[in-house]
Amino acid sequence: MSAVIPPRKTSAHHLHVGFVSTRLSGTDGVSLEVIKWDHVLAAMGHERFYFAGELSWPEERSYLVPEAHFQHPDVQAINADLFDDYTRTETTSRRVGELKAHLKHHLRAFIRQYHIDLLIVENALSLPMNVPLGLALAELIAETDIPTIAHHHDFWWERTRYAVHAAGDYLQAAFPPNLPSIRHVVINSFAQAQLALRTGISAVPIPNVMDFEHPPPPPDVYAEDIRKALAIPENAYFILQPTRIVPRKRIEHAIELVRRLDLPAVLVISHASGDEGNDYAQYLKEYATLMGVTVRMAADRIAYHRGRTPAGEKVYALADAYQHADLVTYPSAIEGFGNAFLEAIYYKRPLVMSAYPIFRTDIQPKGFRVIAFQDFVDDATVTQTRHLLLHPEEAQAMCEHNYQLGRRYFSYRTLEKRLAALLSDCFGD
Repeated sequence: MSAVIPPRKTSAHHLHVGFVSTRLSGTDGVSLEVIKWDHVLAAMGHERFYFAGELSWPEERSYLVPEAHFQHPDVQAINADLFDDYTRTETTSRRVGELKAHLKHHLRAFIRQYHIDLLIVENALSLPMNVPLGLALAELIAETDIPTIAHHHDFWWERTRYAVHAAGDYLQAAFPPNLPSIRHVVINSFAQAQLALRTGISAVPIPNVMDFEHPPPPPDVYAEDIRKALAIPENAYFILQPTRIVPRKRIEHAIELVRRLDLPAVLVISHASGDEGNDYAQYLKEYATLMGVTVRMAADRIAYHRGRTPAGEKVYALADAYQHADLVTYPSAIEGFGNAFLEAIYYKRPLVMSAYPIFRTDIQPKGFRVIAFQDFVDDATVTQTRHLLLHPEEAQAMCEHNYQLGRRYFSYRTLEKRLAALLSDCFGD
């Protein structure tokens, strides 16, 4: 029999919490939300540690295993066979088993090394980007009964890339697993309903949050030249598209809006294409040229934190871009929740956005004031946007209203209350 790793604590006080994911680094939505959970758990008095295939956390608290990353060559080879057709090779099955054993060994070592009382698994038990890691986690949790919060940002049935697969047994076993020591958390009500319908698993909805109790500091000297660095003329409006360049963000709608405003403006896209290729970025460049719109793809000059480029030029924080923007565009077709929405509210920027499904069900009913459109940019959207840009005092009043709603519904205090209830459920006090 394998040695059981008992939880160190029988109460929810001063826990050693272990975050587990494929990647805990960069500006993807999961990594950014972990930063917020980490901050709140620290304020609650808990110690935090980190397990992933890529990490940007303190080394003394981190456990790096390259095979945990979804971009590891072995994992990519497995995915290529699992999600291309309805059969898989014997070699793939064997390799899945080998990697699962390897990762489970390291997960056990992580728990022992840092005396972990509670695991928080970030998307690794809902999206099968690394099947061996999900299986390793499911087996380890079943064997040890360690209290676990499975934080699900996306599910495999929401992605067309997983519609055809030869991994039904794996998906049923671990994406997500139905085990008594796991408390499941989703980020919207639709995911909660779908999880219950498809698996019978009940989940607690916890929305994405921002630190609304502490407003952002005012713009400082560092970023006063950001418009010049991004080549935005003095008489032009700074329109910010604060997302990755991927098709579901529908950035072509933002380009069309800027064209139809009939005002001098530059559209700045803050993020790069990510791991989904560059075809869409090329399409946007060609579309902007056809529309006569100036677009700056500024991923080399805007990052989550300030810094310098290899050539020594300033890199501005995403917060700097928000604070100097005149307007934020967010025309996504689908979002799990909407980090860019919350960020725009936090930095008090007027927002033009599509009413994607989760916005309509979980956010809009709370009374937020935005310029929202459905499937396309209509005349009313253009007229309202132009009016806001030309009447900044009205935009400011709208932003103040939204900030107060953000503090009420999507603050760190909200997250702390939900986490306290979950921990009490896990540890019985």
